[in-house]
Amino acid sequence: VKGELPDLIEQSDIRGDLHCHTTASDGLNSIEEMAEKAIELGYDYLSISDHSKSSRVAGGLTEEELLAQIDEIDRVNDEIDELEILKSNEVDILQDGRLDFDESTLAELDIVVCSVHSNFGLSEVEQTERVLTALEHPQLDILGHPTGRLLGKRQPYDIDVEAILDKAAELDKVVELNAQPARLDLNASYCRAAKEKGVKIAISTDAHQRDHLEGIEYGIFQARRGWLEPEDVINTRPLSDLVHLID
Repeated sequence: VKGELPDLIEQSDIRGDLHCHTTASDGLNSIEEMAEKAIELGYDYLSISDHSKSSRVAGGLTEEELLAQIDEIDRVNDEIDELEILKSNEVDILQDGRLDFDESTLAELDIVVCSVHSNFGLSEVEQTERVLTALEHPQLDILGHPTGRLLGKRQPYDIDVEAILDKAAELDKVVELNAQPARLDLNASYCRAAKEKGVKIAISTDAHQRDHLEGIEYGIFQARRGWLEPEDVINTRPLSDLVHLID
């Protein structure tokens, strides 16, 4: 209705963070230390999403290392009551759109975040087709930092974001708003476009140390600029609803 403003998302609406790293790849804190910080923030859940094997420079996990981490998450979950640690991975989208792990490995995870970390110089057609192919994978849940920009360091790669959002809407895939101050990716305009297309957003910090989890506020600022409301963001939901949304 004309003249009505949306009920914009607030930081207090966030129930958990769906993308963070630990010492298993290129993070500075352990699973336990990240979980302790998430509990301090009042979260219900935290998703551990270390890098996959092709991100060698970031210490990406092999299949065996990922399975060992899954066992470690089970152990830590048995020791804490205040928080559910979710098993995840930030899986590389390879140049041809394939994912960095096979289906049997991905099936062990609660949430699969998939991101581009290489071959940034592809043409717009090639880069768009690469990500569209990845979105077709049934085990991809969240598309991470969709344009790859690093503010002041790297321009977004050439990609048709509208086409990506259309495919995400068609396939009920979630798109990440990466709250890292150097990323803020999606930008506010694309957040607004995602909302209009019915694409759900995950606001995540991509934290590489425990204090980075506090950076969720930057993602909230960006989301509000893009007119996102709590119902547009999946990690405003309780865990039972969240699991249903990405199942």
